[in-house]
Amino acid sequence: MDIVTLIIGIIFGFVIGFLWVQIQRMGIEKKIRQDAVRGSRNAITGEIYEKILPSMPNFPYTPKDMVFVGKGTDYIIFDGLSDGDLREIIFLEIKSGKSRLNANEKMIKNILDQKIVRFAEMRVGAPKNDE
Repeated sequence: MDIVTLIIGIIFGFVIGFLWVQIQRMGIEKKIRQDAVRGSRNAITGEIYEKILPSMPNFPYTPKDMVFVGKGTDYIIFDGLSDGDLREIIFLEIKSGKSRLNANEKMIKNILDQKIVRFAEMRVGAPKNDE
């Protein structure tokens, strides 16, 4: 084997290796893009459900009793408040498909399950007594 054949073989090997790496990278990038699109689509679907679900005829709560929070929980429902008969306060998280509670939502659920909840009042700008 002469030196020219060896150099051609090495160059050919590098070219084939380079092309193989590029093809693999393109496949991985395509999968990453597809996963990103799927995740984005699922997030948008979830947001649509959060907005539309309270308007559906079989939704069990009165929209007037609902307060949209959006962070930590989707809604806080004061069930019956609009009728003057508050029966229950519900933290409602709306999920679609196979989505699961995230870490913050799990912590909130855990605190609620343990009944570590209280009411607090804060007064600001209270008038001073000038007596």
